Amino acid sequence: MSVKLGLLALLAEQSMYGAQLRSEFEARTGGTWPLNVGQVYTTLARLERDGMVEQESAPDEEGRILYHLTDLGMTEVMAWWQTPVDRDETPRDELVIKLALAVTTPGVDVRAVVQTQRTATLKQLRDLTRLKMQASDRQASDSATNNDLAWLLVVENLIFGAESEVRWLDHVESSLARAAAYPHQPTAATSDGTASEATTGLLGAEK
Repeated sequence: MSVKLGLLALLAEQSMYGAQLRSEFEARTGGTWPLNVGQVYTTLARLERDGMVEQESAPDEEGRILYHLTDLGMTEVMAWWQTPVDRDETPRDELVIKLALAVTTPGVDVRAVVQTQRTATLKQLRDLTRLKMQASDRQASDSATNNDLAWLLVVENLIFGAESEVRWLDHVESSLARAAAYPHQPTAATSDGTASEATTGLLGAEK
């Protein structure tokens, strides 16, 4: 999640000060990606340096420094809304890296690693499901706001991700069983540094 672009999007609505930006960001994402004020002000300083935001000429009635978008900042926000998120670069998923290394490292109980992760992911899925019920109740109430809908969408995205991870872990475990049934199949990296067939089979499926 780009904090920079998130703050620019908020400032496109109105001028805000740092703590207000943090509060709005967390309210609209259900607190899923909490920010601290220091992170907000560090980002604002960079945006100001890059000519995308400016400080108001005078503080507000409580002495707080307000920030507003420049024309360049508004252009950046509009381009963000109109541009798809780039999925070309493979993200560094710690779990995928961990299992890839576990599969190719002697003495590691890969099945235990998988089972431990599945237990943790299923717990997270149960917690997210409870949050979804709360978010759905709020969305269905007469006082529902767009923030409630945003929170529901974020929670559902996290649920889909957790469900996908569980399916992928099931795939890894079944692949381990097949590899054990055919012990002659290579399970480590080849001499030229490329992934072996077994490792690719374990980790190559879509999550």
